[in-house]
Amino acid sequence: MNLRHSLFVLASALLLIPLVQAQSQRPNIVIILADDLGYGDVKSFNPNSKIPTPHLDKLAREGLRFTDAHSPSSVCTPTRYGLLTGRYPWRSRLKAGVLPPLGLPLIEAGRLTLPAMLKQQGYATAIVGKWHLGWDWATMDGKPAAITPNGLSNVNFAKPVANGPLTRGFDYFYGVDIPNFPPYVFIENDRTIGTPTEAIPTNNPDINRKGPMMKGWDPVKILPAITDRAVRYVEEHAKASQPFFLYFALTSPHYPVVPTPEFMGKSQAGVYGDFVVQTDAAIDAVMKALQRAGADKNTLVIFTSDNGPEVASEVKIGAYARIQQSQHASMANWRGVKRDAWEGGHRVPFIARWPGKIPAGKTNRSLIGHSDLMASIAALTGFTLPSDAAPDSFNQLPALLKNKTTNRGELVYHEHNGHLALRQGDWVFIDSSTCGDGNKEPEWFRQARGLHHCAGPGALYNLKTDPTQSKNLYNSRSDKAREMKARLDQIRLEERRS
Repeated sequence: MNLRHSLFVLASALLLIPLVQAQSQRPNIVIILADDLGYGDVKSFNPNSKIPTPHLDKLAREGLRFTDAHSPSSVCTPTRYGLLTGRYPWRSRLKAGVLPPLGLPLIEAGRLTLPAMLKQQGYATAIVGKWHLGWDWATMDGKPAAITPNGLSNVNFAKPVANGPLTRGFDYFYGVDIPNFPPYVFIENDRTIGTPTEAIPTNNPDINRKGPMMKGWDPVKILPAITDRAVRYVEEHAKASQPFFLYFALTSPHYPVVPTPEFMGKSQAGVYGDFVVQTDAAIDAVMKALQRAGADKNTLVIFTSDNGPEVASEVKIGAYARIQQSQHASMANWRGVKRDAWEGGHRVPFIARWPGKIPAGKTNRSLIGHSDLMASIAALTGFTLPSDAAPDSFNQLPALLKNKTTNRGELVYHEHNGHLALRQGDWVFIDSSTCGDGNKEPEWFRQARGLHHCAGPGALYNLKTDPTQSKNLYNSRSDKAREMKARLDQIRLEERRS
């Protein structure tokens, strides 16, 4: 090796040192998203909860608890879109509801996502759990993927599944599309693990939608499988010099409500409560993996839920009936449930933990949304977002690191039927002729809290004077309703960073 070449190698190594140092100083990031977990299910958010959640309560003691946090939507798919893109989900093609079984990709090709942003900065990126943002399934007949009348499909499972997580910023995927939608099969990266060739059994209450299924498919095994894989991912990546981002998208406590035997009877809220206890244990498994690997002190962990709790009459299983009989309020004192524009549909538990960086055992009342994660993490990692990325994301880093009250002046919510609601300070305006016509609260909830459903072209509430949203001020404060309606219409038309 000549002198010139030696000097070149030395100079190249010196140039790499700042990059390596920068990567080693950046925290690992773990986002844990529960599925259909209500604000009132977690003890640290609702002391009256009949479900023990010791591990989430420990996470809250060691981190920062946000009490005014909101999912972008009161249902699943749009929330996941908003979290990963920093963009309101109603700006996508999906204006209402969720993607159907075998639905096409929702995140637009070329749109910068949270994992893609981190990947550009040298992070390893993974999603373990539930995707539900669409794929391009190859078919045997060249027609769009569909469920056939016999409960099978025209999908060619021998071919890769295109335009899933690996094309939206993730290096690795393991999990399912959605636990109660076909195909009933685990997927790793862009391949199904086996070929689902069985039609669903008609007598299984835990599988309620037709579609191809792996032989011996057991919904009880989904949560343990994805928990084990999340733990393995942490163990494999925590000691590497490369920082990692893990998006652990839980399938619980979403239907099917299927706790494993060791969690049965562990709560006072029936089988649903037991499934929440198992969810709490799954989160603890990931936290313990971080600790064992010595990575817990350099890992930002964010825990939240994708929307409010399920109370669904069409899910004809005993779990939700039993939770109603126990009178455990999964939404705590908030009005509404999953699918609604009321607070209980989208106000969710939110905890951030990073030892030595995030204040421990504190509570923050700043208005915050899942779509804010992208701008906040960009600020944390020193990434400058392009002008067309994360248009609806707000930098909440001062709240996260300093427990400051951030001034997010407004936030838009999206409910199941496509209606929007605008939050401004203490005010909420719901622009809907039906005012939250998804699944309604059980009658005993309404009787216990004296609530009545609103009617008319919309609703207006003041959360400071009426946190349970029992008094619709739409007519008595028509000036405020008109003002907020006009602002909401303006936001619909604009797409810029707040």
